Amino acid sequence: MSKLPLIELTDIHYSPPGHKGLFAGLDFKLMEGENIGLIGANGTGKTTLLHLIMGLVKPRSGTIRVFGREVKKEKDFSEVRRQVGFLFQQADDQLFSPTVIEDVAFGPLNLGNPPEKALAIARQTLADLNLAGFEDRITYKLSGGEKKLVSLATVLAMQPKVLLLDEPTTGLDELTRERISEILINLHISYIIVSHEYDFLSRTTSEIYGLQNGRIVCNGESTILHQHFHQHTLGGLPHKHS
Repeated sequence: MSKLPLIELTDIHYSPPGHKGLFAGLDFKLMEGENIGLIGANGTGKTTLLHLIMGLVKPRSGTIRVFGREVKKEKDFSEVRRQVGFLFQQADDQLFSPTVIEDVAFGPLNLGNPPEKALAIARQTLADLNLAGFEDRITYKLSGGEKKLVSLATVLAMQPKVLLLDEPTTGLDELTRERISEILINLHISYIIVSHEYDFLSRTTSEIYGLQNGRIVCNGESTILHQHFHQHTLGGLPHKHS
């Protein structure tokens, strides 16, 4: 059975306000069952690509399709956000409620679940992530790693069909990185991870794509990139050998 495209960006042109063109004809595709890592130097547009998919920024031209449907207007992207989970790079951008249970239950409530069911989903999600007992914790008093795990819980509680994760392990200790790796490895949905941590990507993804000069410039198996990275600091991005 052939795989279906979940997310397609075709001939995308985008310029941030006050800047020259960032993307000039970008093409990108996430297929059903794929787990993709996205790498590239700072400023190459990795986070922007995720924002385009979520409708947080709009392209100057080009086509975005999610689950086979072209999305253009805000109402289109509102539906996308109900099915595509987005983990922000900074946990403080994701968490806004006084307690953990309120934050995790917010998504299920927003999807139309009654309060009792939303709370049940939130509790089960926390338990699945080994966060049982966090329900009444004060969100802003959590450690950085705890905030990241709770942020991931808020996304997974919405039972998304696809995950987009922006630098999910940056600044975290080894134990928390391991926990996040295990969570992702055991998920049965497609996802895209933006990260500079190639060891993490080699464990959690099967394919790697690189962004350079506004285009996808390389791709390959994560295990190959992992081996190459340990020999060359540029990893799988194009570079010269002296």
